[in-house]
Amino acid sequence: MQIGSRRCILNPVSGDGEHADYVPRLLEARGFEVYETAAPGDAVAFGREAGRAEASEVAVCGGDGTVNEVVRGLDDAGHLSDVTLSVVPAGTANLLAGNVGIRDIEHGVEIADTGTKRTVDVGVAGGEPFLVSCIAGLPADASVSTPGDLKERFGTLAFLLTGAQEALRFDGLDITIAAVGKDGPFTWSGEATCLLVGNARKFVAEGGQANMEDGLLDVAIVEQMPTGNLVAEAIGQRLLALDTDGVTHVRADEITVDGHGETLTFSRDGELSTHETLSLSVRTQSLTLRVGPGYEPNPE
Repeated sequence: MQIGSRRCILNPVSGDGEHADYVPRLLEARGFEVYETAAPGDAVAFGREAGRAEASEVAVCGGDGTVNEVVRGLDDAGHLSDVTLSVVPAGTANLLAGNVGIRDIEHGVEIADTGTKRTVDVGVAGGEPFLVSCIAGLPADASVSTPGDLKERFGTLAFLLTGAQEALRFDGLDITIAAVGKDGPFTWSGEATCLLVGNARKFVAEGGQANMEDGLLDVAIVEQMPTGNLVAEAIGQRLLALDTDGVTHVRADEITVDGHGETLTFSRDGELSTHETLSLSVRTQSLTLRVGPGYEPNPE
């Protein structure tokens, strides 16, 4: 095996940080050269370096934000479609790992070494790749203040639970959405509480794993609702039902979100950015990803 063909990019302060002492030994024993981040932006830089070095495999030990940074770096280097990516979950929510059947750190190390490979879709928002989701509105605004224990227990829904505290000052989204889906063109315009776009994750019909190999993004639009202490419960109930009034669900490969001149905040796998207009699309089956036995190639 070529030296450096297997790399691990490790965030030592993700989650509780306890993994930093032993994960390097586990991965080095399996032929991974470990690079530890020390400052913001390091994971992007290490991903870019791994791409330029044409590393064959890159494992990411950290949370969803660290995975996103590494993916961005690999993409910057034009190497994302040529690498095999794996995830060793050491963050709080670990949404990607959970949706591709990886249970914990030790399981992630095993999967990084010998796990099954699948070729999956990559979402793109404003030219930047994402693997889990891109959200706008109340959840995106609330995500910056979501406590770690809530993220660990509830994952993405933690943003909605925290959203009850944010709702009193949230004015909603005045947006127009134009999409091209499997059933043809689609347009929606109005006041929304949130827009949820999932690649690995879906937000309706009890949530869980989306189909990562169908070339489509799962889109849920939750219409504007009254503010108050029950807003999070209301959103949660609506998202858990497929045919509920106030929730529009489509699957599309091209989406444009127009804020009518107003700045919208989006959370792309936990990375916040602002746009007046944002275009989202799919790179169909463009990433090789190691998955666990719980991964469903064609979830219902």
